[in-house]
Amino acid sequence: MRLAAGGGRVDQYESQQLAAAGLTLLARCAPLVRALSGSRSAILLPTSPAFVVALAASDGRGAVLVNPLAAPAEIDYQLADADVGAVFTNSALAAKLPPSVTRVLLDDAPTTARVLLPDGATRDVDLGSHLGRALEGDRECDGRDEECAIVYTSAMEGRALGAVLTHRNLIANALATVEAGGVTAGDHSLALLPFSHLFGLTVTLGAPLCAGGRVTTMARFNPARVVEVIRSEQVTLLTGVPSVFAALLAVLERDPTALNAPALRLCICGGAPLATELQDRWANATGVELRQGYGLTEAGPVCLFNRVDHPNRRGAMGLPFPRVNVRIMSPDTAAEAPVGFPGEIETSGPNVFSGYVSGGERGLALRDGWLRTGDLGAMDADGYVSFRGVRKPMFTRNGFNIYPREIERVVAEMPGVRGVHVQAVPDPARENDIALEVEGDVGETDVRAWCEACLSAYKQPATISVRSA
Repeated sequence: MRLAAGGGRVDQYESQQLAAAGLTLLARCAPLVRALSGSRSAILLPTSPAFVVALAASDGRGAVLVNPLAAPAEIDYQLADADVGAVFTNSALAAKLPPSVTRVLLDDAPTTARVLLPDGATRDVDLGSHLGRALEGDRECDGRDEECAIVYTSAMEGRALGAVLTHRNLIANALATVEAGGVTAGDHSLALLPFSHLFGLTVTLGAPLCAGGRVTTMARFNPARVVEVIRSEQVTLLTGVPSVFAALLAVLERDPTALNAPALRLCICGGAPLATELQDRWANATGVELRQGYGLTEAGPVCLFNRVDHPNRRGAMGLPFPRVNVRIMSPDTAAEAPVGFPGEIETSGPNVFSGYVSGGERGLALRDGWLRTGDLGAMDADGYVSFRGVRKPMFTRNGFNIYPREIERVVAEMPGVRGVHVQAVPDPARENDIALEVEGDVGETDVRAWCEACLSAYKQPATISVRSA
């Protein structure tokens, strides 16, 4: 367990203690082992120490990282597509799961767990959390080339695909974050992003733990509370999407003295294009540069970053991550684009995924080790890459990817609907909003109810217009 080997902490728990609790769960619950035999696991949990317990309990198999904002229909699809035998969750989220799957409630992890079997039987398992201090790992481990995490993404053709990341992929990206960010055992990361998203898992959790640092989790984002924790807990690392930093700036602009945090040294932004104006405002308000990066799930996720041993280039996504290769390919000539000219971003390296669970022909292409990202960029003479748009049919909202064809497919399945069209509406607070146009014999209220039942919370349309002819 590479994350445990660093000797870090998540909230009040040692990472070794959390990993040991997960392994103990497997050792002490034969029904769970039987449920997982020949199958994958899934993790449906908020950002919390229990997530590390679930990762450890998934040892030896890939774990589907399910976004807690997902709708039950989306979860059912992921569990079936990935052949999941058991789900690690908590009491609040378990209701989203089908009763036919084994559920492991980790409300009291790393002390105890409750296993709910499909036949209605229940097993309470003492996790022996005191054993955590005895767990040892290899700090030099590069990770195995076997499944570690599956994340559903890339719904360009209407249905999300499960990207398979190996232990090696994720450890490589975490260690590259340590190097590019200068992360040490003295660092304290405030984890605001969901661990079900690789940006949150790798950058806010994996990297600090690999370095032996401290991680404080926050299951729900509250800007005023975040500012308070940064100051009172001497947070040194802060990672978020543009809308997170915009919300924090709103707090600071109301009270410029709210953030007196000399310990804060590294602020990382990704997940969506970052406006230079937001970078300028953040630096003026905090005295700390807001360093932009770029990545995608299929690349573990980070490919580019404004690393700390180089000047921060505002407006640029950064330089290639350590041991990651990035090139810009001309869509017209299939050759590398000249310096300064736009083209498709391609990447290769130990961070790049091994493929999809199924439907790979509908996802991003991987050719000769190079991942075609579907994003456009231009590289300058110093190697910095700037964002120039997307080729793939998607846009971002609050840092989450929105695929219009996925929403269109789901709404088209509603009885009475004859046509659907989704488009992005620019929104300065959260990059884009979602406008839904429907043709059919349905009402706006019914369409909204259908979306709420079938789509993740972040995919809900802001506006719905219905015409009957």
